Amino acid sequence: MDGRTEPAGGAQARIQQAHDGLFIDGKWSPAAAGEWIDVVDPASEQVIGRVPAGDGRDVDAAVRAARAALPGWAATAPAERAAVLAAARDLMAERKEEIAATVTAELGSPLRFSAAVHAALPITVMGTYADLAAEFAFEERIGNSRVFQEPVGVVGAITPWNYPLHQIVAKVAPALAAGCTVVLKPAEDTPLVAQLFAEVLEAAGVPAGVFNLVTGLGPVAGQALAEHPDVDMVSFTGSTAVGRRIGAAAGGAVKRVALELGGKSANVILPGADLARAVNVGVANVFANSGQTCSAWTRMLVDAARYEEAVELAVAAAAKYVPGERLGPVVNAKQRERVRGYIRKGVAEGARLATGGPEAPEGLTTGYYVRPTVFADVEPGMVIAQEEIFGPVIVLIRYEDEEDALRIANGTVYGLAGAVWGADEEQAVAFARRMDTGQVDINGGRFNARAPFGGYKQSGVGRELGAHGLAEYLQTKSLQL
Repeated sequence: MDGRTEPAGGAQARIQQAHDGLFIDGKWSPAAAGEWIDVVDPASEQVIGRVPAGDGRDVDAAVRAARAALPGWAATAPAERAAVLAAARDLMAERKEEIAATVTAELGSPLRFSAAVHAALPITVMGTYADLAAEFAFEERIGNSRVFQEPVGVVGAITPWNYPLHQIVAKVAPALAAGCTVVLKPAEDTPLVAQLFAEVLEAAGVPAGVFNLVTGLGPVAGQALAEHPDVDMVSFTGSTAVGRRIGAAAGGAVKRVALELGGKSANVILPGADLARAVNVGVANVFANSGQTCSAWTRMLVDAARYEEAVELAVAAAAKYVPGERLGPVVNAKQRERVRGYIRKGVAEGARLATGGPEAPEGLTTGYYVRPTVFADVEPGMVIAQEEIFGPVIVLIRYEDEEDALRIANGTVYGLAGAVWGADEEQAVAFARRMDTGQVDINGGRFNARAPFGGYKQSGVGRELGAHGLAEYLQTKSLQL
């Protein structure tokens, strides 16, 4: 049974209104090739809509529109840009239920999670950039110099499917706040909420050409955007493999790049920490969004004395995530097979399958569902402990002391996020300071939409959210008087 509770009403209404064009220079226009991409509901495996498959010609038209609109938008007073972003925030809030239903339909996430995260979070982030656009110091005096923060120019934004609207807003909102113009290429699996977002920006008063939307395939439209000579900056969220190629192309052209890539984050439970809370919150962190979260704490590190108790707690916590109810499907058939392949690999490597497995969940013959899976007796060097699985799979690793835990936590090519739990907060903070990662939650610290988000090592370059995210879209000029 699909436990999304009422996915169809608002989503179906949204799908029927989906545009048959690309949003370029303030107008919905047909794609040059006249080809289409089907949008599939991962829970029903049914086609629920289609969007144009844009190509290099469409990208070029969008970039030209963005370039033409850049001088006017860059010269717009920050207070006016702030007012437009505030209007967009309010319009998104008015359409919150529609946003949630749309994401549920094309991503498969349970409707409650879509409302609480996929809709609410981008509304919050849009609001933070409305505030920052009004309060940010775009000019300062340093001695006899006037120092200006100016927009970097035309931004090519390439976004993923796992948090489809949040990732769009986390790029487009700071770019617009900075005075940049944007061409967005959203993920082909979840393009409908991007069309809704384009409607919101148009209604909010964003001038023609300032924001442009080209739906299409990554290797076609995405590559054309990343390599376009008149794009000044590429902001990409996705796999590390694709990020490397984008980074190489941007480096060759000496253009700005921001990359938010993969992760294999550690959830370190220090001796004396509240084990039940740490395990339960840790499992929830991984299984939210069906494990399709780049910053998920997919490696749980527990001291040897309490390791077996932690395994039992994790198995009990995983049992609450019933596929088709609290646990949605993964995004598509390819992703389902990828995740199941990793589960089979874990078994072959000798890890103990505490719960779950590669088989289809009982009673579900339709939908791209994966059993919530917990592995125990995982060695740090195993593939399932090193590579990003991007599904509802968590691995438990035993450590002997704090130095061993730190070695394991830092022992991957990634460094995006993590968590530390300790009876003493200062001890936990001291441990977190030694972790090679971009952000760490201490004893379940709450998400902060104004705090910088981004990674160390192969997890990326640059930061999103808050003032640090705004700075990515600015370049500095100084005038000596």
